[in-house]
Amino acid sequence: MRIGEIAALVGLTSRAVRHYHHRGLLPEPTRRANGYRHYSVRDAVLLARIRRLTELGLGLDEVRDVLADDAGRELAEVLDELDADLARQEAEIGARRRRLAELRESPPSAEAPVSPALTRLLGSLPATDSPTAAKDRELLTLIDTTGDGDRIYAALRPLTRDMDILALYRRLDELVDAAPGDPRIAPLAQELAAAVPAEVLAAFPTEGRPVAAGLGAALLADFPPAQAEVVQQMLEALTERGPA
Repeated sequence: MRIGEIAALVGLTSRAVRHYHHRGLLPEPTRRANGYRHYSVRDAVLLARIRRLTELGLGLDEVRDVLADDAGRELAEVLDELDADLARQEAEIGARRRRLAELRESPPSAEAPVSPALTRLLGSLPATDSPTAAKDRELLTLIDTTGDGDRIYAALRPLTRDMDILALYRRLDELVDAAPGDPRIAPLAQELAAAVPAEVLAAFPTEGRPVAAGLGAALLADFPPAQAEVVQQMLEALTERGPA
């Protein structure tokens, strides 16, 4: 058989056969006087085996190892590993589909897609056009990417019914153009710290610190000077207070 014939017999392309030659999976056959490759039935059987192994998901290096083991012991080992890998993929796909089903059942939000727990929390927040409230929502979506936000969301839920929080947001908004030494900064920082439930601090793993150092620096950089000073003093007060 010539290369086109064996490729058609096994259900591959001539290019694939040449690639398997190049990768060392299929030995070069004898050549006729005219220079054309001449394939035997044994070559076809080997090529069919290569195709079956690749269809199972084995990489070409794994296929080469399997073919090198005449007794087939490595084939059984590799197939066991492949089965375990497929099982892991199946479990991951199942988890992703369950997450997708939860998202499809959740009401739409501007922050989507986020976890169902955060979707419920955001949906229960009072309506406000406060820029600093919007920053808090963004921070929550960032926390959501860690997958550790459920305890924090549960601790924050009482705040969704506290209308005084909106007044604190407005006071912070008013400092957008203020100087860092504005006398309103310290009192507001203390009131904001006092409004954070103890359960929220306990939910953070960093010894009571409400944000990690890197996240805290990024958070402060996102605020104008006076507002950043409020947030900095609030974080310091929360650190001193620590978890309950």
